[in-house]
Amino acid sequence: HHAILTGLEQQAVYALVATVWLALVFTGFQGMEYVEAPFTISDGIYGSTFFLATGFHGFHVIIGTLFLIICGIRQYLGNFSP
Repeated sequence: HHAILTGLEQQAVYALVATVWLALVFTGFQGMEYVEAPFTISDGIYGSTFFLATGFHGFHVIIGTLFLIICGIRQYLGNFSP
């Protein structure tokens, strides 16, 4: 946002790419955590709470990642202006 306001459009694209990369890394680690977890969602209150909370957060990150990818494409194409 600040890069766009100050006229640094290319820096805004780089920042969005870095943010999307970090979101993808986070999502990958969360997927690995789900596979490696020694418990399941049906293992009582701990499993239910863990998978519900981390699942909603992961869903939020995935939706945000898609939003940022679209914003990054639009920024690259020059659709935003100060």
